[in-house]
Amino acid sequence: MSAAARRFGAYDLTVLLDGIFEAPKTVLSHAAGEDATRRLVDSWPGDKISIDVNCYLLTGPNGVTLIDAGTGDHWGPMLGKARAALAAAGVRPEQVDRVLLTHLHGDHALGLLDGDRAWLPRAEILIPERDLAFYGDPAVAETFPPARRGNFKTAADLARAYAGRVRTIAPGPVEGLPDIEAVPLPGHTPGQSGYRIGEGRDSLLIWADAIHLGDPQIEDPEVGLTYDLDPAQAVQSRRVLLEEAARHGWLVTGSHVSRTGRIEAGAGDRGWRFVED
Repeated sequence: MSAAARRFGAYDLTVLLDGIFEAPKTVLSHAAGEDATRRLVDSWPGDKISIDVNCYLLTGPNGVTLIDAGTGDHWGPMLGKARAALAAAGVRPEQVDRVLLTHLHGDHALGLLDGDRAWLPRAEILIPERDLAFYGDPAVAETFPPARRGNFKTAADLARAYAGRVRTIAPGPVEGLPDIEAVPLPGHTPGQSGYRIGEGRDSLLIWADAIHLGDPQIEDPEVGLTYDLDPAQAVQSRRVLLEEAARHGWLVTGSHVSRTGRIEAGAGDRGWRFVED
């Protein structure tokens, strides 16, 4: 379903929930090492993690923009609901002008594909340049075992299905989209980017997958998931984004964190804390 739209800068933003992703709690990790990871896993309530998968609809002076596209029909019945949410918001696929991908993982990019064809008939696909350089390189794919090459296949399939409609974006203001800035958040993938929409304290930073779990990673940025390609860099990106969000007073949310709020310095041994808006 779609949440109510909120205004940020020149855009009305609507959250499109693609569904719930579940994984065993053994995907949890901690940068302090095996003992810290074991304590984290043992103390986690239940046997699994369950997190939302979100996409975003922006409507503004340049038409209709999506941030990410969910899973489509590729990841099973608990996911793939973003298309229905988009329809519920009154938007047809042919009305989408562009898609800003945060990174090239399947829960963000596979929704662009209908089988092996483009789901969006005329949209331009904008991809962070470092992510496309990495996942679009067959030589890099060969350094991964076959079971871990899915994201490389996604990049190749998108390039083929959207031939002539894929372009890369660099960190900083996104060309042609006023009030939208690409914020580099490497670690989860080499080129992962969040997007900051609007200006000043009234802007919203969508931090993509820099933080999956909300409070546990905000209070301790060394908490991670095994899905981070470069765990040490992911920790550094979390620290930087939390520092910057707290210093500037931005509103924040994420691809797997549905609440919107602000970051404040924590008390005692807590690094930061999330204050819901």
